[in-house]
Amino acid sequence: MADKTPSEIIKDGLWNNNPALVQVLGLCPLLAVTSTVVNAIGLGLATLLVLMGSNLAVSLIRNFVGESVRLPAFVMIIASFVTCAELLMQAFTYELYQILGIFIPLIVTNCAILGRADAFASRNTPGRALLDGAMMGLGFLAVLVVLGGMRELVGQGTLFVDMNLLLGPAAADWVIRPFERYPNMLFMMLPPGAFMGLGLLIALKNSIDSKLEARRKAATTTAPATSGSKRVRVTGNVS
Repeated sequence: MADKTPSEIIKDGLWNNNPALVQVLGLCPLLAVTSTVVNAIGLGLATLLVLMGSNLAVSLIRNFVGESVRLPAFVMIIASFVTCAELLMQAFTYELYQILGIFIPLIVTNCAILGRADAFASRNTPGRALLDGAMMGLGFLAVLVVLGGMRELVGQGTLFVDMNLLLGPAAADWVIRPFERYPNMLFMMLPPGAFMGLGLLIALKNSIDSKLEARRKAATTTAPATSGSKRVRVTGNVS
């Protein structure tokens, strides 16, 4: 893992080892708050902040913490950054904080964050750990936003509703209503709809990966065509 290049770390976080679609971690907040895009962005940004901060802090202390107290120290670090994110949301996006409720403090128990701290940050330099935290956080945020947009669009026929809760009054008119008189589909707004939406996203990723792998194998097994004349060596006498 320490031999990964920056480009490999980026690809792992965003696609190859995405915490939501591949590792399938952090499903509780992922499925609970993605009923709208604004909720997904709020939780995703908080998770991104915690991931980057905790990865950096864990990497900085990795040579000073003994094996017996390593995990408790990691949990304390993560809890500290979660508290910072919680206080920031209370100060600047209080209404959105109330909507997200208990799922902000529950970031402490997100297995994706503790897993990256233990598996990567504690074994790599601060720069690489920070990059890994940023990419894993962005990958998680991307899945949250896509799933939130899918559920909001299918569930109530809107996109970007209540964005003013996150970005202020200027974003109050950002709401998009592509359908007129849309009959709300309550199923997509409930947990079963979240499970179905996530399953579709995982299936789509697996399908894309399978096609890319098939193309790669076809490209490596197909012999390159040769062109031009060949030079033939002739031995012996030619009459």
